[in-house]
Amino acid sequence: MVTRRNGSARAGSPPDAVGEDERSRFVERFGSSLTAAGFPRLPARVFACLLARDTGTLTAAELGEALAVSPAAVSGAVRYLETTRMIHREREPGSRRDVFVVSDDAWHDVMINSAATYAPITASLREGVGLVGGRRTAAGHRLALSVEFLEFITEEMKGIAERWEQRRADLA
Repeated sequence: MVTRRNGSARAGSPPDAVGEDERSRFVERFGSSLTAAGFPRLPARVFACLLARDTGTLTAAELGEALAVSPAAVSGAVRYLETTRMIHREREPGSRRDVFVVSDDAWHDVMINSAATYAPITASLREGVGLVGGRRTAAGHRLALSVEFLEFITEEMKGIAERWEQRRADLA
């Protein structure tokens, strides 16, 4: 039996307690919610599908079957989710197959890693301030305000992460 980062086991695990019809309804509803929030449709469904599994893991073939999509479509969706750090890939021991894993605290992982996402955007915006005529121009002011906001968010995320870690410990 293999224990995952999310604390669940894959090999030899009992089947999920939820029926496939109920799980499919959740996947489609939650995927639609994410899509309405601006998420690409198939990555939203893949993320929802992984969240809805007790193991938090599925292979590409299992994802394709569960979502009735092609392997190529799954490949693009998991690539997007890996890039955004919402899931990660692990090699199934004793196999050449990869499994895609969502951690129990996936939202935390995404939000806390947002600083890495914001860093290149902030650097480009900062450079742009000078390229559009400086802070005294309307465009320069707008870009500078964007830099300040992203720096503020990045700093605030540190405090949020610390408070969440304490709250999560309290929940356990």
